[in-house]
Amino acid sequence: MSTFTRTDTSVVSRWWWTIDRWTLLAVLMIIALGAILVLAASPAVAERIGLDSFHFVNRQFIFLPLAILIILGISLLTPRLVLRLALMVFVGGIIAMIAVLFLGAEVKGATRWIYFMGLSLQPSEFIKPSFAVVAAWMFSAQKLNDDVPGYAIAIFLCVMVVGLLLMQPDFGMSVVIAGVWAVQFFIAGLPLILVGVLALGLILASFVVYLTFDHVRLRIDHFLNPVGGQGYQVERSLDAFSNGGLFGRGPGEGRVKEVLPDAHTDFILAVAGEEFGLLLCLLIVGLFAFIVIRGFSRAFKDTDFFIMIATAGLLTQFALQAIINIASTTNLIPPKGMTLPFISYGGSSTLALALGMGMVLALTRERPGENSRRGGRK
Repeated sequence: MSTFTRTDTSVVSRWWWTIDRWTLLAVLMIIALGAILVLAASPAVAERIGLDSFHFVNRQFIFLPLAILIILGISLLTPRLVLRLALMVFVGGIIAMIAVLFLGAEVKGATRWIYFMGLSLQPSEFIKPSFAVVAAWMFSAQKLNDDVPGYAIAIFLCVMVVGLLLMQPDFGMSVVIAGVWAVQFFIAGLPLILVGVLALGLILASFVVYLTFDHVRLRIDHFLNPVGGQGYQVERSLDAFSNGGLFGRGPGEGRVKEVLPDAHTDFILAVAGEEFGLLLCLLIVGLFAFIVIRGFSRAFKDTDFFIMIATAGLLTQFALQAIINIASTTNLIPPKGMTLPFISYGGSSTLALALGMGMVLALTRERPGENSRRGGRK
């Protein structure tokens, strides 16, 4: 990369000098840590369920290089091409989510996955980043032209997506998507009185979900009144953090992965805490915080309303997913099956996160001489 000069007009050279290299480095560091932790956590899980020791490792080591290629490839796009890509992914995702209701396989009481050629695909994962960009397009369209019913369309799309998610059911994903949409609506200029109405609506909707879905009610009740202690996985997770201390027990010396069913996915941070200690956990949290804060600082310097709202939505989604996973692992909220971005095992989640982060890097690139970075969208 050092051979690139600012006078070089090649595509790669322009990309190198305009992309946020610090954010890219932080993302690559998280991916590298994820590879190490999947290698540490997944063999014990695979052996316990009768698979080859490196079953999950081999699969994840296919997904991670693909994720890096997706991030780099999408980061080359212009904002207009990012929007077109998001529209195609969103439409395809909606069709796939409808298909899941009829063709999907039920796992642990939920129908969220389609199996194809031995691989499982969770369409809702790809809805998250694409919907954030499409919603930003609608919000910005009405902001620029009152004749465009952007707000109404954004509301309709949000209700449709959340409705499809609740039919699976996937309450956690519904909360994330609704939360991201609400943040974008607020940034777009939602009046304060409507903020209160929206907040009241979300509270009422959550209460209805609590009464309607038994698994949601059981999780919340058990969290608020943990008779006999916390849930099994949460208890083991807290024990792992306690056993790891500041510096950890050492690579390969952890025991929590031998008993936790989701040690390689939802509770992978517990493996990190036990084997590598509090310091690695703080490093992971710090990298997440760095990406989000730096991304917001770059987005809010942009005068293009679409870029600002789209980037804010993508970063909010990234932050919420990390917060929910960490809070679940440390018993701050009821357990929710949500992966830790780029750390947990999972093909759909990893590739969808790569899609979102590639969009963030593309939207926050410097565009000297264009109206885009300091104005229009090209």
